[in-house]
Parts: sequence; structure tokens; C-alpha cells
Amino acid sequence: MIVHIVMFKFKEENKIFNIELVVDKLRALGTSIKELESIEVGVDFNQSQRAFDLSLYSTFKSKEDLKSYAVHPEHLKVVELIKSVTSEAKVVDYEI
Repeated sequence: MIVHIVMFKFKEENKIFNIELVVDKLRALGTSIKELESIEVGVDFNQSQRAFDLSLYSTFKSKEDLKSYAVHPEHLKVVELIKSVTSEAKVVDYEI
């Protein structure tokens, strides 16, 4: 199984609205991309200086499925939205 984790820091402008919008769009990917085995989206409540605002945890059966997800048109739409409302992102992919 492949695990894909991404964390995002959002720009301050319209931050709460944009976080809610991105959460909805990411969760919707679970029903539109067959390669996506599971998806979990969480909003940070800690709010420390080290914390990111939102975390995405998703799983795939194979590296090939992750690659298919990465170029899926529905995913790419969400990526463009995320790029426009975030200031920073970190990612890790690993196999278990």
C-alpha cells in the first residue's frame, strides 16, 4: 500500500473560507477517482507556529495508482485551487 501525505499552510486572505472550500474539494475526490483507496482531510486545531493548517492523508494500492491520481483531471483542478490559496506545502509518499 502507498501512503500519500500532504500538509498545507494557507494564505491569510479568506483563510477560513478557503480551508473549508479545499476540504470539500479534496473529500469529493474520493468519489471521482477510482485509484484513490482512501482519503482523510483534517484541519489543524493546534495553531502553533510550527503547525500547518490542513493535512491530507490518502492511500493507494500501488505507485502506479498514485501516479494516475497525480495526473487525473479532477485532482489537477483541486491542485490549481490549492496553489492559489496556499503559501506552503509539504509532501511525503511511502510504501507500507
